[in-house]
Amino acid sequence: MVCIRCKMVVKSELEKLGLHYISVDLGETEIMEEISPEQLTHLSIALKKTGLELMDDKRSILVEKIKTIIIELVHYADEQIKINLSDYLSEKLNHNYTYLANLFSEVKGTTIEQFYLAHKIEKVKELLVYDELNLTEIAWKMHYSSVAHLSNQFKKMTGLTPTHFKNLKNKRRSTLGNV
Repeated sequence: MVCIRCKMVVKSELEKLGLHYISVDLGETEIMEEISPEQLTHLSIALKKTGLELMDDKRSILVEKIKTIIIELVHYADEQIKINLSDYLSEKLNHNYTYLANLFSEVKGTTIEQFYLAHKIEKVKELLVYDELNLTEIAWKMHYSSVAHLSNQFKKMTGLTPTHFKNLKNKRRSTLGNV
């Protein structure tokens, strides 16, 4: 799950099945009672119709947790983490970062850092399109050391300067699920 609407869909489907949840977070749901095999099948079918799926493979679940933490950090958190990303992920997931990085690369075919940077650039695109902040403010908000650092990374990832991107009439952005 990578969005608020996904959480709403999961809550709705759980309620339809008469299941009570303790929490529904991005990528993880805790249910109060035991779920029967029949309920699990119905939930799985209902979620697949909306483009979501149940996961029970521990490795896939861990990769989804990594993705969720990064998405929440980049798109929904206002505060900067006080430690580097590798330490942050290790601390949040109680796993060695080398293990997390190797697993993520094996399953997703990209590194955690590339995934993180891709989401940061998508957020920068969003902020450029909204046109509420100037480039200096965006660099500060997105925790870049300077406008030059942001501009260099943006150009490397998109082939465009932030200013050129902002001036494009057709401001195309990827959906979070496609990043």
